[in-house]
Amino acid sequence: MSSKDYYKILGVERQASQDEIKKAFRKLAHKYHPDKSGGDAEQFKEIGEAYGVLSDPEKRRKYDQFGSAAFDGSSGFAHGSSGFGGFDFSHVDFGDFGDLFGDLFGFGSGRRSARSRQTEFRGRDIQIDLDLSFHEAIFGVEKEIELTKSSVCERCGATGAEPGSGVITCTDCGGQGVQVNIQRTILGQFQTQRVCQTCAGSGEIPKKRCSTCLGVGVQQKRKKISVQIPEGVDEGMLVRIRGEGEAIKSGTTGDLFIKIHVKSDHRFKRQGYDIFSEVSIGFTQAALGDSIEIETIDGVVELKIPPGTQSETSFRLRHKGVPGKHSSRGDQYVLIHVVTPKRLSRKEKELLEALNLREK
Repeated sequence: MSSKDYYKILGVERQASQDEIKKAFRKLAHKYHPDKSGGDAEQFKEIGEAYGVLSDPEKRRKYDQFGSAAFDGSSGFAHGSSGFGGFDFSHVDFGDFGDLFGDLFGFGSGRRSARSRQTEFRGRDIQIDLDLSFHEAIFGVEKEIELTKSSVCERCGATGAEPGSGVITCTDCGGQGVQVNIQRTILGQFQTQRVCQTCAGSGEIPKKRCSTCLGVGVQQKRKKISVQIPEGVDEGMLVRIRGEGEAIKSGTTGDLFIKIHVKSDHRFKRQGYDIFSEVSIGFTQAALGDSIEIETIDGVVELKIPPGTQSETSFRLRHKGVPGKHSSRGDQYVLIHVVTPKRLSRKEKELLEALNLREK
């Protein structure tokens, strides 16, 4: 057998860590698995061969010393009569392969307990839309929302059993919560698992079904939920309320996601933590200076306009913006528009002519 560069096959350096080797294998195995569209069985076998050696510290040490010839006829990847296509997998530890391909293709080694599998069952998440005023989005608000969703049955507590009747081991899955089938792949035999349809993954069935939910463990209910919207939220943000999604039997409840929509306010524009507004002043105010009132999200404040202020000048009001910027607040920027009078009386014209205000 010609020498093979297992590191090159997986696309890693010779100094690669076990974690890097595993990540490379997962990526390539997913790409070339023969059950996938565009898969390549030969390429897949080479990837598996390389990973089987490099993932084992002792085999990797021998490979680094002697190359792939060290495994001709003696290793778990020797050519022989068993396996697929003359490829012998009889000595390979498939534990890690099972876990990896369980993640990639939905089957695994079957070593986890029924109880640990039950903790993986989770109800669906729910997303709803919520409209807020500009002020509510800035300072936060408590809102009561109402929605219809599956909730834990109050009578049986999601067991599906009539109170006092108890449960028995599911005969279809033997209490495992999953139904197991054997799947033959290029790397050997793997167990494929799916949630038991009879017990919904709990491994138990009620002796007598709950009269309220009929054994389902959950029921559709209209529920009011009080939620606290934090300060500083903005358009399109998602607020997550844990445990307020769909409930399921023998599993955890999903989450509720609230998508924020903020109503516009003609007085203000927002960019991040800063707020922008505009105000118009007269020619005399700009030339001589003045003190004017400015609307902010906190109320009206006084802004001093210095003499000689030009149109399109911006003034900064510190800490009048959105809360949350470095545990403080953003700022408000006020853009000044100087309005030139369009209609003047004869006397006003005479006064301006006498001043002869020209750019020097």
